[in-house]
Amino acid sequence: MAAQTAQGGHAALMDSVYKGQRHIYDLTRKYYLFGRDTLIEGLNARPGTRVLEVACGTGRNLDKITKAWPGVKLYGLDISAEMLKSARAALGDEARLVEGDACSFDAPALFGEDRFDRVVLSYSLSMIPDWEGAFAHAARHLAVGGELHVVDFGDLSGLPGPLEKLLHAWLAKFHVATRSALPETAARLAAEHGLTLTSKRGGLGYFQLHVLAAK
Repeated sequence: MAAQTAQGGHAALMDSVYKGQRHIYDLTRKYYLFGRDTLIEGLNARPGTRVLEVACGTGRNLDKITKAWPGVKLYGLDISAEMLKSARAALGDEARLVEGDACSFDAPALFGEDRFDRVVLSYSLSMIPDWEGAFAHAARHLAVGGELHVVDFGDLSGLPGPLEKLLHAWLAKFHVATRSALPETAARLAAEHGLTLTSKRGGLGYFQLHVLAAK
């Protein structure tokens, strides 16, 4: 019951944050959510590839994925009903979109699929309280030969001190926190699940990109 209450509270928080912002979200975030298109370019998806984005937000990434990799099967999950309104408006019948918690979603019940060929976490772990649980849950849904692609804020260590502090303060207004332990967590999950790990550090440490690939 406590877990359900926590999940419901986070859903309500995200709805309150994005009820109005969802209308301008993509316009504003393109100026500081870097690395997302690099992730999409690296998906190497083929027609029929099952692509799940966990915390899909407005559907911006899924829309770009289907344009970059025609013929893929799109699935999206988000805890915010408000964000899903924008995603459904943008994607229509192009994707199967459902409301659910990144840490505990039941994929077969929601999507009719248990495993996916590509799973995407794009600037979402920095917004999820139990981000390590969400990361691990996503890894459990990889098909044989599947890949989990993660992009999020890096350590920001290359930014001038005042600018780094300003960015952290700005992100906190939207309940976003950089995850300094993300590289270590990615390595641990790769070892636990028998996955190979490839990582990239963006310029100035602004973003980090991790790909965990199943055999």
